[in-house]
Amino acid sequence: MSGASGKPALRLGIAGLGTVGVGVLQLLRDNAAAITARAGRPIEVVAVSARDRTRDRGVDLAGLRWHDDAAALAADDGIDVVLELIGGAEGTARTLVESALSRGRDVVTANKALLALHGAHLARMARESGAALLFEASVAGGIPAIKLVREGLAADRLLRVGGILNGTCNYILTTMRDTGRDFDDVLSEAQALGYAEVDPSTDVDGWDAAHKLAILAGLAFGQPVAFDGLHVDGIRAIQACDQHFARELGYRIKLLGTARRTGDDAIEAWMRPCFVPKNAPIAHVDGVFNAVVTEGAFSGPMLIEGRGAGAGPTASAVVADVIDLARGTALPVWGVAPKAEIACAPRSALGGEYYLRVIVRDRPGVVADIAAALRDAGVSLRALSQHDAAREPGGTVPLALVTHHTTEAAMISVISALEALESVVGTPLLLKIETV
Repeated sequence: MSGASGKPALRLGIAGLGTVGVGVLQLLRDNAAAITARAGRPIEVVAVSARDRTRDRGVDLAGLRWHDDAAALAADDGIDVVLELIGGAEGTARTLVESALSRGRDVVTANKALLALHGAHLARMARESGAALLFEASVAGGIPAIKLVREGLAADRLLRVGGILNGTCNYILTTMRDTGRDFDDVLSEAQALGYAEVDPSTDVDGWDAAHKLAILAGLAFGQPVAFDGLHVDGIRAIQACDQHFARELGYRIKLLGTARRTGDDAIEAWMRPCFVPKNAPIAHVDGVFNAVVTEGAFSGPMLIEGRGAGAGPTASAVVADVIDLARGTALPVWGVAPKAEIACAPRSALGGEYYLRVIVRDRPGVVADIAAALRDAGVSLRALSQHDAAREPGGTVPLALVTHHTTEAAMISVISALEALESVVGTPLLLKIETV
């Protein structure tokens, strides 16, 4: 089939017919005329693969070739571009992408884990075979984060990239702040509303957002990030009292990721809940929304916000990549010729101001013991607050401490000293204070 331009149709094979795969099919059909005009040629799906042929997905699959083995799409000579929408860093998804790239077949994927963990290897494969590997949908759904970093800011030297990269966590933290409820209660609500998975660990433990941060950092600094060195903390330890202290001290709690250039071949990168000033723009990105933050030597700081997940936004990002391929636009995977992975600075090398929440037994001398632990580690205290309303029947009370600038190594030492005190209950919570 050819369009009015005389160019043949770009033929797609879709692996994975979940919400995103079905969304891609619907988008291509509903907006066919506009997409053809923008791409300069027709785009059509000719083959699909999914685990269950009999499942009703609410979309007509008649006339499409069906492959029970997703990897067989890579060997289908009637396909120009493979869309990998299965997910997961290993197994079928990885096999499919590697097989397609080895044959010189272009790939579009939404698979953040695959890119974060194997991006260097896949970039080499793409370069050697001459295939394109595009992944706009892997980060922040409908926000054009990849295009912003790889194309819109291509002339600049980026100093920092990151943001709020997981809508599930942002919804939970926003609702905890607004209602005063605890984490477990709000998580259950998020699951009931479909914002959180039955097994929410990938989201709430920070890994989903960390994968996205690694991809953005690789694009920002022109080389893939060694993921195993990226410091990752989730939000399970956040309690209602922490939201109280944040409000009292003039902050909001956000699961925030940052990758920051510290030298020509050195970065610090982490994903963790942080205190951010309540008047900072990113503090007002609430609910299921995501935000991507960049800072360039010439462009300065920038923030873009939008829905980071869902069938519609993610399908739109997938099709945007397909349109680029139809136009003949393809870029190196990391924006430049592949380089070796860049290592992240160890956690002990980080620094800044910190919030420390400690649950203590309400007895004389407790504050003096905490002050001694801070003194011994060389940490200066800026503020201390006690949340009497959270006093427990057993005689415990939460204390909030805010430090002056110090090292994370010193704060790790403080926590070890506090855990050894009989008057301290459980593990203290350490949050970085990030001015963004």
